[in-house]
Amino acid sequence: MAEVLSSVEARLRSALGEPEARAAMTFVGTDRIEVLRFLDPGQTPDSGEGEGAVVRYATLGMSARPMADPTVVVPDPDRGPRAELVLSVRAGLADTDKVLHPLAVLAASPQVEGLVVSAGASLEIGEPLWPGAPFSSVLVGESGGLVPDLELTAPLEPVRFLPLLPMTPNEAAWKRVKGAQALQERWLAHGTDLRDPLRGSVALD
Repeated sequence: MAEVLSSVEARLRSALGEPEARAAMTFVGTDRIEVLRFLDPGQTPDSGEGEGAVVRYATLGMSARPMADPTVVVPDPDRGPRAELVLSVRAGLADTDKVLHPLAVLAASPQVEGLVVSAGASLEIGEPLWPGAPFSSVLVGESGGLVPDLELTAPLEPVRFLPLLPMTPNEAAWKRVKGAQALQERWLAHGTDLRDPLRGSVALD
């Protein structure tokens, strides 16, 4: 487990740079989950977070164990999908650092609730992602973009770094009816800035 997480952190650092902050949380019956905070290259805690800067939050610990179908009586300790979560938002517009706890809760959900988190899924938080946020759920995007998948030694499956796309309640309801691809096409068609922590819902009809 430690070797996997060491490799995962190395991949995050190679893709996002050095984390400038991190927090650790432990929930009953789960392994420790960390959330690392990265600033855009060229940004530092001393230089401030100028307009257009992006802050990224990445979990570390979710991939320590493979996700398993909750109907399986004895899950395989090695085989099964592994993932970490990555959220990108524009810095300085909202108190987005309060997202650390909700992200850790989502990262612990495979252990706590037996969820298998994959692209296209909706994850409900039950509260705003951060104070005043218009989002209380996220859409799980496809891996392989910002942070490339991390291959592990067989029989372990690769670690996938899944981007989280915040959804307004209206978008989440629309996605349940129309599907993830339709919502993403709607965002693309309207030029929606998914990193804007204050954005409103995309036009839905």
